[in-house]
Amino acid sequence: MQIAKDVKRAARLARRVLKGRRAFFDLRELLAARGPLPKHHFRVGVYFADSDVNIYQMRQWYAPLAELANTHPVLVLARNAAGARQLMQESGLQVAFVPKVTDIERVIGEQDLDVILYVNQNTRNFQMMRYGERWHVFVNHGESDKMYMTSNQYKTYDYAMVAGEAARERLTNALWGYDVDSRTIAIGRPQTDHLSGEPPFTPDSRTVVLYAPTWEGDRPAASYGSVATHGERLVARLLETGRHRVVYRPHPRSGVVDADFGAANTRIIAMLEEANKRDASAQHVYDTAPALGWQLSLPDVAICDISAMVYDRLATGKPLMVTRPAAPEASIDEGGYLSECEWLNAADGARIDEVLDRVIGDDVARERLGVWSTRYFGDTTPGAPTRRFHEAIEELLGSAADWRERKAR
Repeated sequence: MQIAKDVKRAARLARRVLKGRRAFFDLRELLAARGPLPKHHFRVGVYFADSDVNIYQMRQWYAPLAELANTHPVLVLARNAAGARQLMQESGLQVAFVPKVTDIERVIGEQDLDVILYVNQNTRNFQMMRYGERWHVFVNHGESDKMYMTSNQYKTYDYAMVAGEAARERLTNALWGYDVDSRTIAIGRPQTDHLSGEPPFTPDSRTVVLYAPTWEGDRPAASYGSVATHGERLVARLLETGRHRVVYRPHPRSGVVDADFGAANTRIIAMLEEANKRDASAQHVYDTAPALGWQLSLPDVAICDISAMVYDRLATGKPLMVTRPAAPEASIDEGGYLSECEWLNAADGARIDEVLDRVIGDDVARERLGVWSTRYFGDTTPGAPTRRFHEAIEELLGSAADWRERKAR
């Protein structure tokens, strides 16, 4: 038994090594084709230490960063070959591959990076944060009431760009001695200014339902995923009605920790494929697109797990349901939006069509969504979040210039 486990472990390791070498050689070709970066050109950097497995954390920032780059060129510092390759292939941003600390130091010497943005809490962030004379700013990869959003790691950064007042209240309640007034900058969600794209179907009389579950989580307190508890039953029922179109967008890490969770995800994908074969007009969607746009703004109703997807949808003000975790260990903060959200229990999957009809037609619930949207994101008028993001960057760059001037005196 142990020998078999060792063989499987060795095989997985060999596959990872092979994948890493392939990514490295592909990346080397991409870098050679692009040529060297201009020196002393970039003042804004984005640090990303992860592989392509967590590239979703960067993807939601592509459009806001690309727009910022029109004013202030943006450089992504990527530590992992697979992650750097993916960024070069799809982000449209300039990328510096910095696998070693000496590579980071070289780039710092060649560029005047006054602001470094961080999209996650990777432990390797500390290898970048050792360098002073610049602002280290946490921008995260979503807004939610998950326990991740109140990590004491916030204190590590000079500043954190947060969505709005709800985030500030959350941090005040959870972190001792953290001055949210001086350490946080509310910008809303710039991503909502880029909810574009065309759906892969022709809209018709069908009710479009976005089902966007999160993954199973890496610890009991974060067991928010619903694929194995809610997902199969609710999708099966929606496919039966003949009046719904399902847009299924699972978390890219689904099944990484729990094989049963991954198997349920695979079965749902197969159900959608089979339903489309039976009725080509149904046009159900298994969505793996790198960018979020129409998926948030177009559906008549969304079903999400406790994750950033809830709050991205909340910003649209359109009907939304949140799956209640079946795991008793899951930590749920019901002090914010989750105190008044429309919960979906696992047992409700068999009659999900009735539940959704009620939620879609509830005007009071829609008004309540608008109130919570303002509390979480502030002004959601198109263009307002992007303006606040750019203003925050301008202020930080100006402050950095002031510090440099004082030092030069």
